[in-house]
Amino acid sequence: MRLRALLAAAVLTITTAPAALAAPDVAHGSDVPPGQFGFVAKIAMTKIPRPDGSTYSSYCTGALVAPSWVITTGHCFHDAHRKRVSGKMPYPTTVTLGLVDEATESGVARKATEVLQAKENDVALLKLDTPVTTVPPMKVNRVVPKVGQQLTLAGWGSLTGTNPAPATRMQQGTVHVATVAPTTAGVRGASPQITTSACTFDSGAPYFVPEDKGGSLVSIEATGPGCPHAGIETTSRADVIADWIATHTA
Repeated sequence: MRLRALLAAAVLTITTAPAALAAPDVAHGSDVPPGQFGFVAKIAMTKIPRPDGSTYSSYCTGALVAPSWVITTGHCFHDAHRKRVSGKMPYPTTVTLGLVDEATESGVARKATEVLQAKENDVALLKLDTPVTTVPPMKVNRVVPKVGQQLTLAGWGSLTGTNPAPATRMQQGTVHVATVAPTTAGVRGASPQITTSACTFDSGAPYFVPEDKGGSLVSIEATGPGCPHAGIETTSRADVIADWIATHTA
């Protein structure tokens, strides 16, 4: 969830006003080839409340981890005062999977009906109204990430941090694990550039080890500096919440 820069700067958030807690798309990244990473979700939200009673629209990125469940960052779902919420979906949310190019593909669209917030880190699970059976879900890594480990980042975030907008073509990039903390992992851009990084609307984007048509989810995009950048990006470790994910998605 930054790719064209992680694409010019590579699902954080598109809004009609300045977005809070948004993370960029993959900036300084590259296009995802057709047929790959269909488990990466573009999450579109409308009627998000503000304290003054007005609303706005935004985007995040996520990943399918079970036929009826998508994982993303927790702060994408909140009340008017930016407090994370659990339970019934707080505003209309559409999840689209199974495509890399919106200009030529329609993908598989579902409505999210429920959100569950993890206690250990800034991660949420979204329940879909009907299962997705045509897209292989990701596996959830249960091993502590290692410094130096190479991961793929894929997302629908903005290509630049300037006047950000969600990408219409999924972006990807390669990062290395730079630091490991109790619930988070810091990653740094490696390819196509050292400035490959997540960008606005990449919040919730998966960092993973590709495996055939699927992948092993290692961490989830949280928040970070403007994109693109060559610094360390904070991500939420998946192994810390693997049991929580398994319990709710079984």
